Amino acid sequence: MTGFVVRRLLSSILVILLTSIFVFVLFFKGLGDSPARNYCDTLRNGRCPPAVLASIEHEMGMDRSVASNYATWAKGIFVGRRNVYLDGKKYDCPAPCLGISEMTGDTVWQDLKQKYPATVTVAVGGSMLYLTFGVIMGAFAARWRGTAIDRFLVGGSLVVSAIPDYLIILIAWIYFTLRWHIFPDTGYYPITQNPAKTIAWMMLPWLVLAATSLTDYARFTRGQMVETLGEDFIRTAQANGVRPTTVLFRHALRAAIVPVITIFGLDFAGLMSGTIFIEQIFGIDGIGHWGLLALKPPMDLSVVSATVLIGAVLVVVANLVVDIVYGFLDPRVSIA
Repeated sequence: MTGFVVRRLLSSILVILLTSIFVFVLFFKGLGDSPARNYCDTLRNGRCPPAVLASIEHEMGMDRSVASNYATWAKGIFVGRRNVYLDGKKYDCPAPCLGISEMTGDTVWQDLKQKYPATVTVAVGGSMLYLTFGVIMGAFAARWRGTAIDRFLVGGSLVVSAIPDYLIILIAWIYFTLRWHIFPDTGYYPITQNPAKTIAWMMLPWLVLAATSLTDYARFTRGQMVETLGEDFIRTAQANGVRPTTVLFRHALRAAIVPVITIFGLDFAGLMSGTIFIEQIFGIDGIGHWGLLALKPPMDLSVVSATVLIGAVLVVVANLVVDIVYGFLDPRVSIA
């Protein structure tokens, strides 16, 4: 087990390293004018002589190789950077330095700490709802497979899955908030200040996120449960007179839940990278909404690259955790 964890950890670090190289080359070397050009144009009111541009490029290190520039950028994540240039100004960027945001003038890390709690709140609340109810629906559909209950659950989930997520979110906001006033107006309130108000404001986003995702978990759980209910140990438990609910939830569901948890781990990592539609429609200032604003011209490359890099790291870490947890959840799995 230790050898497996070490190998997976090393491979995860390699993937993160390669992803960071890709992000740096794509956003800082492959898009638009160089930071030196933008900095010089700001200082010179759009008139930047070649000699001045060359001097600024040398000062910023832009005349060095891509590998050298990447090393400086990557080093800044751990120890910080000095003399980060933006809009005619120099900034000190303490570790972890992900750059300076053009939208706010603050470090990207500072903005990230302010906006991440909203995304975490949406992701945790919504994912717990769709995982719980999706698994329960799938378990009951498998228990009564072939019956009207099974057809209703499966058919209903297919109908919901056929509707685009953004349309469900938009309709829910228009009717439940604007027209019927069942839920309060949109936004985010820190849970550390008033948990009751946070729950009230987040309930509709949680429910909408659950509605758009639980159908997938219901169908997947049903498929796993149908297969598990045909196993010998289930028939043995039934022959020994174990109650049907105990067989269903204690024995069958325990064996079938492992692949479901695997999918959930990866989905949750994606949610932690930003729930773009929900944050945009419900006016929640989280990571997804922040990254979307950064894409508007002129593109805030530091914010965009930071959100991409963080999302990749979360997915890699989720893969690592899921692989490790898999062996503990299912005793049939042997990790060499």
